[in-house]
Amino acid sequence: MVDPLAEVVSLLRPAAPFSKLVHASAPWAVRRSETGRPFYFVVLQGSCHLTIDGPSRSDTITLQQGDFALIPAARSFATSSLDRDPPREGEAVATPIVPMPGGARVGDPAGEVDVRMLVGNCVFESPDAALLVPLLPQWLHVRGERRLATLVELVGDESRSDRPAREIVMARLLEVLLIEALRSSARTMAAPGLVRGLADPQLALALRRVHAHPGEPWTMGRLAQEAAMSRSAFFGRFHRAVGIAPMEYLLAWRMALARQMLRRGEHSIAAIAEQVGYSSVSTFGVAFTRHVGMPPGRYAKEQAAGSAA
Repeated sequence: MVDPLAEVVSLLRPAAPFSKLVHASAPWAVRRSETGRPFYFVVLQGSCHLTIDGPSRSDTITLQQGDFALIPAARSFATSSLDRDPPREGEAVATPIVPMPGGARVGDPAGEVDVRMLVGNCVFESPDAALLVPLLPQWLHVRGERRLATLVELVGDESRSDRPAREIVMARLLEVLLIEALRSSARTMAAPGLVRGLADPQLALALRRVHAHPGEPWTMGRLAQEAAMSRSAFFGRFHRAVGIAPMEYLLAWRMALARQMLRRGEHSIAAIAEQVGYSSVSTFGVAFTRHVGMPPGRYAKEQAAGSAA
């Protein structure tokens, strides 16, 4: 059976090369802005609040020991001790932050450490990351997963050690942790995105069909039939769960596949157009140019030139 999330994660090629330890003493609060890079949190000890700012609203979650949280395209977020709310956007933050080996000390440097976290930027090495990240949830929060808890323990143990090749082992453990969190679809607390869509048994039927047969002439009616729902009910439920309209999701997945095939250079543009559901090269070219920003032929030449260089 086709696993849509595995396909998306495989194309994204996640890695976690950048991490730092954060030791915090209550009361404390931190707000930071990012440029859309993926950002993650691994809670090794204690609990804290995390607020993720979205386009229309902010979500606040409480992170506990053993939890993992991921923001696939972080813009702005805030963390704080449990005795206060995370600072809002534009709110002044006066918490002292002092550098320490491997990370930062937050709050009173002489206070008792009540939270230890591993935080950092991960990367999606795929050239199609900008197309694929919108298919993921705005945020992902995993708790109570035995395998994940074991990985968090290993990460925590490695972070406290001074063993040879420590940085390499940490990077690999974080990559596995990231992939394990992304594939915990049905049991994961997540904002709208592919993870939530796959947790819905009826929507999952349609999503798996799209991934198994992207070249089929899918329409809203056919996708609704796959989910055994009416068109209006399917559209509303899909949009609420996945965060985008069904046909928008279909287009994003087709374009990601098309870009992958164009980079490989193993098929003609006509063959690629057919494989991703277009009846002619011209209609494929128009859709590709609108979505990617350049015609497929030019994209293929630029990718070939880049590989040769």
